[in-house]
Amino acid sequence: MNQDSAFLLSDDRFKSILQSPRVAAHLLNDDGTYPNNGKLPLMVYQGAMLLPEASRATVFEALFGANQWGSSWRDGVYGYHHYHSTAHEVLGVYGGTAQVQFGGEHRVVLSVNAGDVVVIPAGVAHKNLGASRGFRVVGAYPLGQQWDLCYGDPDERPRADQNIAHVPLPVADPVYGTDGPLIEHWSEQN
Repeated sequence: MNQDSAFLLSDDRFKSILQSPRVAAHLLNDDGTYPNNGKLPLMVYQGAMLLPEASRATVFEALFGANQWGSSWRDGVYGYHHYHSTAHEVLGVYGGTAQVQFGGEHRVVLSVNAGDVVVIPAGVAHKNLGASRGFRVVGAYPLGQQWDLCYGDPDERPRADQNIAHVPLPVADPVYGTDGPLIEHWSEQN
């Protein structure tokens, strides 16, 4: 674990919010429109954090940053299918609930709630199908990775496929550091 992660996770303020989440992994293959990622599964940590209302976004930003996921932003999830071919992405839900579809039409639909974390491998399409009024996420990317925005247009490929194949693995799980579920699941696949 990097020094910042070790400090953050040993700090009593953060220990009290880190939970043992229900971890789900979804391997989503190319559907003909969206490349998805046949090697790295979508990771969902349901109930990863019990967050104090006033500091939810700030806590996600600090935790992701300490675990070497940066370029964070606050917003929601677009209401159309899109994916990133040049970066993996993490979403930390800090407010409300939403139904988010991953992998394209007729693929996985998940309910995400405040305290959940979703790690989206490069290439995996995602779309907000409907959300509560207060739905908000903090998003971030592994340090050194620059995101792009792809929509599933035929002219994006094969360049998007080449990009996805060359996106490096992150050095740490965005929540749990070097020993987290992401590292375990993604190292097995590579």
